[in-house]
Amino acid sequence: MGQHSRTGSPLCHYLRLPFPALLLLLLALPLLYAVSLLLLLPSSPFRHPLRTSFPCGASPIDLSAGRWARRSTLTAPLYDASCPFHRNAWNCLRNARDGMDSINSWAWIPDRCGGAPVPRIDPAAFLGTVRGKKIGFVGDSLNENFLVAFLCTLRSADGGSKKWKRKRAWRGGYFPKFDVVVAYHRAVLLANYTWQPVDSSSQLGKDGIKGIYKVDIDIPADDWAIVTKFYDVLILNTGHWWGADKFPKETPLVFYKGGKPVDPPLGIFAGLEIVLKSMISYIEKEVPKKTIKFWRTQSPRHFFRGEWDHNGSCLSSDLLREEELDSWFDPKNKGVNKEAREVNSLIQQALLGTSISLLNLTHLSEFRSDAHPAIWLGKKDAVSIWGQDCMHWCLPGLPDTWVDILAAQIMYNFEGI
Repeated sequence: MGQHSRTGSPLCHYLRLPFPALLLLLLALPLLYAVSLLLLLPSSPFRHPLRTSFPCGASPIDLSAGRWARRSTLTAPLYDASCPFHRNAWNCLRNARDGMDSINSWAWIPDRCGGAPVPRIDPAAFLGTVRGKKIGFVGDSLNENFLVAFLCTLRSADGGSKKWKRKRAWRGGYFPKFDVVVAYHRAVLLANYTWQPVDSSSQLGKDGIKGIYKVDIDIPADDWAIVTKFYDVLILNTGHWWGADKFPKETPLVFYKGGKPVDPPLGIFAGLEIVLKSMISYIEKEVPKKTIKFWRTQSPRHFFRGEWDHNGSCLSSDLLREEELDSWFDPKNKGVNKEAREVNSLIQQALLGTSISLLNLTHLSEFRSDAHPAIWLGKKDAVSIWGQDCMHWCLPGLPDTWVDILAAQIMYNFEGI
């Protein structure tokens, strides 16, 4: 007690400071508090988290709060049907899809941008910013759909671009004028999976099982595991293959860990949850910290009055209204298009506290029931075999807006270095 009374409390010590010094200390306290909070937050996916001024389209909120509006002046897309990177079923200009001018007349206007739309990418400026870099897409065919739009857009700034399929890429492009690679690696589940047929006719009769797809929840697919250190930017996704339409009960997914079946067995959605956590953990450990990493959320489907194999259709020329979105996509309504929001809830949980940025393109895409290939698939019998395509998107079309947004976010990162 005697010692305490001689030295006095810390507060008494500060009160003895000259007034100017005390004033400076009081002014500094809020700043010190703010810095301490930043140090406690999860690491930001952006290279310069203290910058507060985002260009239009570069802020995450720009994707979840906004509206579609007709462009004041109709501008032509940056590519046409002749782009060599096109995939036939999505080349809606060549396939003479109705309403292409209308599909490409809409602009996404974030609430934050004062009535201005997300700026269209300047391909030459973008390629100049990422000169010498490599950009990789990994996932299912919706990321391939995204990639094709990106390649065709960038080609308008480099007529010498070439197809590129190294490093086990499914497809890609090289832009020699800027020494830039943009490529796609097909890995629909992200995890390694292999087909295992039944080994006897007696097993074939058991529950009608023809075989299983063995999913190694702790092993990434080779198609992308070998390039984790190759790319400067990665855009990943999975989700569209996690359903009974891809893996029916006759050929189910069976989940393995450490080479042994997971016990008790997992349903397909529980399996997705574990695979997401496992693959994200792998990315955090194996992908260099300097790599810019995005996880694209689900692309919504627009099947009306049935699934793809039950005469589901998307021949609408109108966008959905805001008040219609929940009736189409809210899982509570158990509609055929509920997949996107169901998967997104797992993705968002799995990404918490990681260095991977959520590229949430779902909400702005939910409005665009007008923009799918539908019956214009480029092959005579495609619709009778596969049904209408209400999952992928026409090109040019909605994915060009995705490209504008991705380019804004990539440039925001690189320009801050």
